[in-house]
Amino acid sequence: MYSKDSLPSMSQERRVSSAGLSLGAAIRAAYAAGQEDEALEPIVKVRPDGTPAGRIGRGDSVIFYDIRGEREIEMTRSLTDPSFASFPVEKNLGLYFATMIEYDSTLDVAVAFPKEGKIRNTLAEVVSRAGLRLAKVAESEKAAHIGFFLNGKSEDVFPGEERVIVPSPEGLANYDERPEMSARLVAEAAVRKALEPGIRLVVANFANVDVVGHIENRPAVLRAVEAVDEALGRVAATAEAAGAILVVTADHGTVEEWMYADGTVNTGHTANPVPFLLADFSRSSAVSGLRADGELADVAPTVLELLSLAPPAEMTGRSLILPENGRPGAGRTVVLLILDGWGLGDGGPGDLIAGARTPHFDALWKRFPHARLASSGEAVGMPPGTVGNSEAGHLHLGAGRRVFLDRVRIDRAIRDGSFQANPVFREAMERARAARRQLHFMGIVSHYSSHGTIAHLFALLEMARAAGMTDVCVHGFIGRRGERPESGAIYVEKVEEECRAIGAGEVVTVLGRYWSLDREGNWDRVEKAYRALVYGEGTRAGG
Repeated sequence: MYSKDSLPSMSQERRVSSAGLSLGAAIRAAYAAGQEDEALEPIVKVRPDGTPAGRIGRGDSVIFYDIRGEREIEMTRSLTDPSFASFPVEKNLGLYFATMIEYDSTLDVAVAFPKEGKIRNTLAEVVSRAGLRLAKVAESEKAAHIGFFLNGKSEDVFPGEERVIVPSPEGLANYDERPEMSARLVAEAAVRKALEPGIRLVVANFANVDVVGHIENRPAVLRAVEAVDEALGRVAATAEAAGAILVVTADHGTVEEWMYADGTVNTGHTANPVPFLLADFSRSSAVSGLRADGELADVAPTVLELLSLAPPAEMTGRSLILPENGRPGAGRTVVLLILDGWGLGDGGPGDLIAGARTPHFDALWKRFPHARLASSGEAVGMPPGTVGNSEAGHLHLGAGRRVFLDRVRIDRAIRDGSFQANPVFREAMERARAARRQLHFMGIVSHYSSHGTIAHLFALLEMARAAGMTDVCVHGFIGRRGERPESGAIYVEKVEEECRAIGAGEVVTVLGRYWSLDREGNWDRVEKAYRALVYGEGTRAGG
C-alpha cells in the first residue's frame, strides 16, 4: 500500500527525462530516479512528432487479459460504465470490451472464459443450510478473500453469515510503516464473535505476513509475524477459557522462504506447505490425533466434522481427524484462524517465521495435534510446481475440493487450439478490423502472477497476427510480487521482443499495478492509469 502523498506528482514525474529512450530504458531511468515496479509512474510511448502512441479511443476493441478478478473491476468500470462518475472520463467511448474471465457480474463486458458453473456447497453454504450462524472477520485488505473467494468465487452472503470488516490502516506510504496493521482489532472482533451466543463458526484472517512480506523490509516482516502471533495468543486464550475448538491454518507460504539461494530477497509466495493445528478445548472427547499430511481442501470437511455436520458429496477433501482419536464435544464453537502467508520453512536464515518470536504459535504446535498441508501447485488447482496464492488458498479452504483455476483452463485452451477459436476474441478483432480501429491488450506483464501471465498475452498476439491485425497496442502493468528487483523492465523488453518475433503488437504504455489494479475505491490511482491509457499522460519515451 502507498499513499499518494508519498509518491511523485505528475510534475515531479516529468523530471525523469526519457525522451528518445526505449520503454525498457525509460523504466530503468525511473529505477535510477528512485521508482520501483509496483508504483512505477505511467510511461507512454510517443511518435516522432511527439503524439502519444496507441491511446484507447472511440470505437476501439480492448481485451483485458488478467485472470484474477477483484483488482480488475475498477479499471474496467472506468472504461465501460456510461454512468461512471468517480472521476471525469470520456463519455460514450463505445468500446468493444472483453475480459479474459468474469471479474464482476454487473460489468457490461464480453467474457471470453465465463464461469463453468457455480461452486456449490462450500463451507459457509453448508453451515448456513444447517441453520447455524457463522461470522467472518478480516481487515479490508483481505475482505474479498473471506467473502468472494472463501464462498467459492461467489458474491452470495448466506443466511446466518455475518461479515466484520476492520479497516486497514490508512495514510501510510507502505504497510511496513505499521506492520501490525489491524491485527489487534481483527483479534478483538474474532473474540467478540466467538463469545456471542448462537454463533457456531468464526473465521478470521490475519493479513500481516502476506501483505508486509511483499515489502523488502526485514525488521517490518519480523514485526508482522510477531503481531500475528500476539493476535493468535489472544484468540487462543479466549477459546480455551470458553471451551471452544481452535483451528489454525494458512492459505499459502510467503516469508518462510524470504531469500533466494543467491541471497537476494524473494518478496513473493512459496510452494511450501502450511500448518494445520487443532486445539480442542472442549474438555470432553477431545480430538487427539490428525493425519500428518493433507491439503487445503481437507480443511472444510474437518471443520464440518468439528461442527457435527456431514460434508456434502461435492467435498472430495478428507477430514484430517483420525477416526480412532476422539471426537469433539458437541455444540461447541469452532474458531478457524487463517494466518495469511504463514508457511512452514526449513528454519534457515531466509525463514523469517522461524526468525521471529512466535511463543504462542510454538506452544500450540507443541501441545496439540498438527499437520502439514499442501498449498500450491495441483493441490490448489494450479499447474505443477507453481507457488500458492491467497485467492487459490481461500477458495480451496472454503470449497473443500480441488478446483481447477482459470489459468489451468486457459492454458489447456491454448494447447488444444480452442483459445484461438474463442468467439469473444474473434469478435474483438473482427470489429477492430472492420471499423479500422485499434485493438488493445492490457494486463499484467509477468511470467507468473495470480493476475495472469505473458503467455496468455503472447497467445493473443499470435491470434492477432493470424487475423491480419496491424494496429495492436499493448498496455502493460508491472509489479514485483515474487520477482527479482527491477524485473519490470526485463518483462517489458521480453514482450517487445515477442511482438517483433510474432510480427504483431507494440508496447505503448507501462505503469505500476498500484495505479491500475486497485480494489478499495482509491479512484485517484485509477484515474492516473485511465489518463495514461486514454490521454497519454505520463513520462514520455521514444519519439
